[in-house]
Amino acid sequence: MDSLSYKTISANAATVTKEWVVIDATNEVLGRLASQIAKILRGKNKPGYTPHVDCGDYVIVVNAEKVKLTGDKLTEKVYVRHTGYPGGQRFATAQDYLKKKPEFVIEEAVRGMLPKTRLGEAIFKNLKVYAGAEHPHAAQNPKAIKLNEIK
Repeated sequence: MDSLSYKTISANAATVTKEWVVIDATNEVLGRLASQIAKILRGKNKPGYTPHVDCGDYVIVVNAEKVKLTGDKLTEKVYVRHTGYPGGQRFATAQDYLKKKPEFVIEEAVRGMLPKTRLGEAIFKNLKVYAGAEHPHAAQNPKAIKLNEIK
């Protein structure tokens, strides 16, 4: 067998083709939705996946306010933040965020599933989440995908 008959192709920023996809979060379970979004953002669903390159697609998530949380997570899941001042720890439940800022719940779930590096931060910027059914990215011609079609 000729050892030069095939080569392993490693993607780089110049050779990566990025697409825009739309995912509808209506009645989707938060964790399962977030793991599929993270897979698409990283590019793990593509045959040319390269771990050290941003080779994933841009993901638009609509209807973030209609995402489901199973069990008691709606009232028991607590998000913690700190103001930076002494005694400045603040707590809020998932129910609170779904009422006032539903995009945050999906963004935090996806952020937790991405690498905690500069590459992870760059990949996270490819995620656009909207509470309603409308989004301003029609010019990019995004294709709608169903989560159960992702390999």
